[in-house]
Amino acid sequence: MKALLSRGQRITGAKQTYRVGAFLGSGGQGEVYEAIGPTKSYAIKWYFGPMATPEQKRILEKLVAIGPPNNRFLWPLEIVTSPSVKGFGYIMPIRSKRYKSIVDLMKRKAEPSFYTLIISAIQMVDCFDRLHKKGLCYRDISFGNVFFDDRTGDVLICDNDNITSEKEPNKSVLGTPRFMAPEIVRGDKMPDIKTDLFSLSVLLFYMFMIHHPLEGKLEASIKCFDLPAMKRLYGDRPVFIYDPIMRSNRPVEGLHDNAIAFWKVYPEFFKDAFTQNFTKGLRNRDSRLLEEQWLKLLIRLKNGLMFCTCGAENFYDHTHLSTSGLAKECWACGKKLELPARMRVGSAVVMLNFNTKLYAHQLIEKQEIDFKHILGMVTKHPTQVGVWGLKNMSSDTWQVTTKTGRLQSVPHGKSCTLDDGIQIQMGQISAQIKR
Repeated sequence: MKALLSRGQRITGAKQTYRVGAFLGSGGQGEVYEAIGPTKSYAIKWYFGPMATPEQKRILEKLVAIGPPNNRFLWPLEIVTSPSVKGFGYIMPIRSKRYKSIVDLMKRKAEPSFYTLIISAIQMVDCFDRLHKKGLCYRDISFGNVFFDDRTGDVLICDNDNITSEKEPNKSVLGTPRFMAPEIVRGDKMPDIKTDLFSLSVLLFYMFMIHHPLEGKLEASIKCFDLPAMKRLYGDRPVFIYDPIMRSNRPVEGLHDNAIAFWKVYPEFFKDAFTQNFTKGLRNRDSRLLEEQWLKLLIRLKNGLMFCTCGAENFYDHTHLSTSGLAKECWACGKKLELPARMRVGSAVVMLNFNTKLYAHQLIEKQEIDFKHILGMVTKHPTQVGVWGLKNMSSDTWQVTTKTGRLQSVPHGKSCTLDDGIQIQMGQISAQIKR
């Protein structure tokens, strides 16, 4: 099939003119090319003829006027046309090659650490939270719309050209199979923010379990996976693979090994969130977790990261510890886990590992997600082996109180030793260290 645009062709917008560069890819609505501007490169999406509708242009005009919720969205910047090509397209930021698709995670072509995976999940949930707070509905949260850097956890949200106000019907986009909420699969509802919340929870489950939450024994028993079968599995009679009451759809060993293995790794509070979303939340839209709830859980999950002596990342599980009196065993080597020094701030507990960095959103509820400004970081004593400290990276001078009541001031750039029982006043944050 002939390309929609030619390399070197001039494309014009209200702000500037662009030269078409390399072909980058295509999808169901159009083709994407590099767009070379006067000072930097962008990406251009040019629509196939049937997709270049007045309605699509109206949606783009509104999105350009509204602007992105944050800079992680590859948002439409301006509409562009050409005198030599019918239709239109739009300019958006270009995605760096360091970003990989969530599909790469599913295929194990990208294998981020748990730490990096949680950073990606936090950023992704924060993005959709900001979008929804603008009254906008994404309509198609799925694998293909989120990219992540498997080293840093940074995310980008793409395919933003079908976003509309929740109150505006958009029958052209219902979602992606396996990610659509049951009420959309059944034909009872159109996409809205509550169906976005369901799709988001499916994507989170995929990211952490490398599996779909509804695909267990019932899915494995289907001989012909046609549209009626999919409607039954995902719409009419969906059953969570770890439903505590309905056990008919448990993962099958040898077929669903990822779901079996990863479910054991995570702490109970995190699994309980998925259980709520895929039991009560399947039938009651108001029972689905909001982004703010997911963010709180993901931050708690990150706070609980700890290392086994074998080097594997594990998670602090307070429920397991309080009921059994024992720490969990390492998922990788089977050894009993030894708790590192930890910080308590209110009800939050943060494991202080050799690489821990502290951010305000970890320690203060409803704080804006910010991974740029570090409050403190764990450091090794320069001369004393086995002695660790917490370095003040904030602008405040910390006040430290030892077990004996001695007071110590810790200005920016200096450290306090992580002794058991010390109390640290970090600006408005009161913390206590336990070893």
